[in-house]
Amino acid sequence: MASPEPSQQAAGRGRPRDASRDAALRQAALEVLAQVGYRALTMDAVANHARAGKATIYRRWDSKLDLVIDTCNELVQRRIPEPDLGSVSEDLGEFLRSFATLLTGPVGKAAQALVGELPHEPELATKFRESFLLPQRDTMRKIIERGVQRGEINPGAPIDTVVELAGAGLIYRLMLADEPLDTNFVDRLVGEALVPLLHR
Repeated sequence: MASPEPSQQAAGRGRPRDASRDAALRQAALEVLAQVGYRALTMDAVANHARAGKATIYRRWDSKLDLVIDTCNELVQRRIPEPDLGSVSEDLGEFLRSFATLLTGPVGKAAQALVGELPHEPELATKFRESFLLPQRDTMRKIIERGVQRGEINPGAPIDTVVELAGAGLIYRLMLADEPLDTNFVDRLVGEALVPLLHR
């Protein structure tokens, strides 16, 4: 029989979980992470920021790794729905605009703080990819594969390349270019690069 996940173990300790309290603790973790980065983040700092006892946090998460990954995963799942508007162009545009909005807000600042740590924290890197990056990749693949099923996209289209370019374009604009990651950029990325590749 499989062992329960750490968050499930934590949930079994102490009083019943309060979903509103969970949200407040995740928000505190996000803000502390954006301010100090992953290495300097401590459960004490999160507790102080949330005006909560450290035991309150440990009843929910066994470690700061569990807390950070759960926070990123929960926020991404809640804020980026999978669109189904009837065309790949519309769906990719809607999804990537939502993702860009997420990345330019508090979640994006926290993600940037984490990215710099990934080469030095193998476990964090694995969990971050699994919870934050791979679900976005899988959603884009599903959008394009629906287009293949509708006959809108050629089955031989370079789906993996398009998905990788989409993610790379957002991250480049966010972290390297001295230009905004905004709606205009996303619309150009979709209309001038991604969709033409799929129709090539």
